[in-house]
Amino acid sequence: MSSWGAGRRRRVLLWGTAGAVMLGFLIALEIAARRYGEPGPITNQVKGLVLAPKPGPLYGGLGLMMVVLTWRQRFIAAGAALGIDAVLLPVRWAADADMTGGHVFGTGALWVMLGTAVIAVTRRTGPDRLLLLKGVGLGLLLVAARKTGDTWLFITAKTRPTVLDQYVATADHALGNPSWLAGRIVEATDPFSSHLLQLVYGQLAVAAVVVAFYQLRNVTVERRFPSHHLVRTFLVIGLLGPAIYMLFPVVGPVFAYGPGASGTGGVEWAAANLWPHTPLPVTTPQPMTYDGLTPRNCMPSLHTAWAVAIFVHTRRAPRALRFAGTFWLVVTLAATLGFGYHYGVDLVAGVVFALTIEAALRSLDRGWDRPGILLVAHGTAVFTALLLSYRYLPTQMAAHPELSGPLLILAMASVIYGYVRTTPRPTPRLPSPRLPVEEAVPQDAVPEDAVPEDATAGEQEGPAPTPTRAPEPH
Repeated sequence: MSSWGAGRRRRVLLWGTAGAVMLGFLIALEIAARRYGEPGPITNQVKGLVLAPKPGPLYGGLGLMMVVLTWRQRFIAAGAALGIDAVLLPVRWAADADMTGGHVFGTGALWVMLGTAVIAVTRRTGPDRLLLLKGVGLGLLLVAARKTGDTWLFITAKTRPTVLDQYVATADHALGNPSWLAGRIVEATDPFSSHLLQLVYGQLAVAAVVVAFYQLRNVTVERRFPSHHLVRTFLVIGLLGPAIYMLFPVVGPVFAYGPGASGTGGVEWAAANLWPHTPLPVTTPQPMTYDGLTPRNCMPSLHTAWAVAIFVHTRRAPRALRFAGTFWLVVTLAATLGFGYHYGVDLVAGVVFALTIEAALRSLDRGWDRPGILLVAHGTAVFTALLLSYRYLPTQMAAHPELSGPLLILAMASVIYGYVRTTPRPTPRLPSPRLPVEEAVPQDAVPEDAVPEDATAGEQEGPAPTPTRAPEPH
């Protein structure tokens, strides 16, 4: 009993510490954003209680929260959220309020999540209260992650006036400049390819929520969350990735060597207008100045990291979900290259980054054993070596692509191999056991009077009598 109480106190202390760190992190981001004249994540979240925010993260968070509810409660929560948004819509139109880029839904989902937290505190006790609060926390974490990510990207653009695209583009010669090739393929197959790629690339969070729903489908019945699920990996990737952006600021080939995209950046800030038609010449790379609007969000490719996480977490799912995870990974990789958002070496770093984080979280869940420690150390070392080689050896990599290219792929493959060897394989679904079927005996081999008609196995306490053949008449 004392060990159970000690374990419970440790968990409470851990969650309390994590909450305090997260709150301090959000306050720091709020202060940093306000220094540059923009509201931070806390202000934007409070505005969402009145103004119309983007609907995706809020209703996605509401959906994750509903994994702790019964089906009846889910319908009530969804109906309440939609009803609140429906009531606020004409009020906003009448007041000519800012619709945040045309979005009119989302406030209702936030109100329902906060209301559920109030119900958990005031109307629930014990494990039910804790489970409900965990569900609310999971939903709000998804929303906060989106707000935090937006603030991080804004800060990268303001605090990193120079970018290292020339270094990464030079190192990308080791892989044959795959973004240039993919960009020409997308342009040749437009509009079908661009519409498909944009749909998959822009709805990555939706795919993650679907996979999370599947993994958390039994929370209501079991009254507990699984020890490890996709949302944890997604949040950690989103938290650590922007820190690498600050250390290695890169804007991407469409901005650094092309006409820009989505109305930001532009050829006036590019080193040259080369992407995707003109092969990039090998020159001595230098840091270059870029605008204060375009996020420095390329190294590593977090879209690649998130798609890898979705792929990994669908390996134990039904066949349709496994196929969807594979499809999302392949199309996401094609989109990141084909739209010029990333270089090939960004994707290599993204794969290593994702698998290292996933291995660390799984080791944290099942206990740190020697294979787990070695895999995390190896992944960290490979990721660090990749960044250092992109920064300090790009010219040598471009001069010897026949050597540096295979070495990059081999380094990534070593982490993949280590992850596959360390991670337990899915348990095969065996058919339900059946009683052994005795060999068929010809009907005329056993006479009808050998076994009495009223004899059953369950009624015989002793051994079954041996049937005897009746003597044949002479």
